[in-house]
Amino acid sequence: MVDQEFVNHLISTKLKLIRTEYNYTQDKMASILGVSKKTLVQVEKGRSLAGWTTVVAICALFRDSEVLQACLGGDPLEIIETIAHTSISSPKEKTMGGRVWWKTIQQFGNFRLQQNIISQHYRILDNEEYRWYSSFDQKEALIRLKELHEEMKEPGDMKK
Repeated sequence: MVDQEFVNHLISTKLKLIRTEYNYTQDKMASILGVSKKTLVQVEKGRSLAGWTTVVAICALFRDSEVLQACLGGDPLEIIETIAHTSISSPKEKTMGGRVWWKTIQQFGNFRLQQNIISQHYRILDNEEYRWYSSFDQKEALIRLKELHEEMKEPGDMKK
């Protein structure tokens, strides 16, 4: 399962790639992340792991990184939010619809449940590609999918 420890390790191993993707020196990257150059070097050499706060900063400040998106399977902040909060249940930003890192598990009306093929977490999107829910718990995600479908049905609507 993907958790803080897993993400800390994964991002720590990719930190140098992310830095070089942006063509930053170690000094500049350390300054951006608010860590010492010595700490950055230790992480890049695999001698220590970035802490959770640093990993969250990396995901926020470099969320468009192709390296970061490829290793996490999409939006880094969605994964970080889902880990930190266990699940997220409210309409969020518009997504790309999951054409690369997502498989559709189930659909009810205007909502579909998808699973990320890399991180294995679940999300619910509407027909306009907005994310309504994210969780690592498939059972909870299926319950929320059915709830959203019921909440959004028009009176007298018999579609499933």
